[in-house]
Amino acid sequence: MDEEPGTARIGQPRAVLIRIWRDQWFRAFLLAIGLLVALNAFVLRLVTVRSTSMFATLRPGDLLLVQRWANWTGYARGDMVVFRDPLKDRGPWWRSALLVKRIAALPGDTLEIRDGVLLVNGSQAEEPTGLAFSHLIRLRPNADALSVLRRHGIPTETVMTGRSSIEAPLTSALRDSLESDRDVISVAPMSLAKGGRMHIFPFSPRYAWNGDDFGPLMIPRREDTLRIDAHNLPLYDRLISIYERHRLSNSGDQLLIDGLPLERYRVEEDYCFVLGDSRHFSADSRYWGFLPMNRIVGRAVALHRAP
Repeated sequence: MDEEPGTARIGQPRAVLIRIWRDQWFRAFLLAIGLLVALNAFVLRLVTVRSTSMFATLRPGDLLLVQRWANWTGYARGDMVVFRDPLKDRGPWWRSALLVKRIAALPGDTLEIRDGVLLVNGSQAEEPTGLAFSHLIRLRPNADALSVLRRHGIPTETVMTGRSSIEAPLTSALRDSLESDRDVISVAPMSLAKGGRMHIFPFSPRYAWNGDDFGPLMIPRREDTLRIDAHNLPLYDRLISIYERHRLSNSGDQLLIDGLPLERYRVEEDYCFVLGDSRHFSADSRYWGFLPMNRIVGRAVALHRAP
């Protein structure tokens, strides 16, 4: 029987695909792509630092190796972590920007910052050697502020410059180095914050906290039972309504969750508290609260420092 017109043309693409699939180089290419995707999803990935919130530990342009397996093996206080921006509520959270900070407190810990000193579970926490605080650098007349910064490796985007002074995050080593600079008159730490600040978590006059005096605050962990009332609701409303997707409302003086009376709440996920190493130049958990552990991408290790 004669072949119907067009039959050869219909079968031809299929034959081409079969020949491509049988090609060993093509199959090796697909395998390599699959391995790369698996490595990126479950083992390792590379990210570049874009902000100055971890200065002087990390600087913009530094390359980080992100260890994905830490999501299964666990994290420790002091770990640098890469995570998804917890403030991005619109759209899928896994598409939000990546940030890097350091874990200051784990689920179940109690955190406090007192006069700029970090306390965890009542004891002073071990801090990184690269911890930086805001200092005021007074310059000699006619000194070039940008030249002073570049000589000491301080990124210009981290500072606020005036005609005769610079405010910049400095480690103790950088402070000592600047004090010996010929263009510098003096280097002094900026005064610590005082009084309550409404831009500090949990954004309530009931909690007179600031970036240098904060807490004490218990970090929620899975299966914790929280007693919820009008006083402490600002601490947990985002956790309940955004991260764990329940509907909060009220009926008169009665708090409601999913339409039912709310007095106690059982936490469904683990949370931590993160801080930037550039303590006065970092938007971190002091400004937006608890970080869900399930938004952490992995543990960060500095791989290459930008020139």
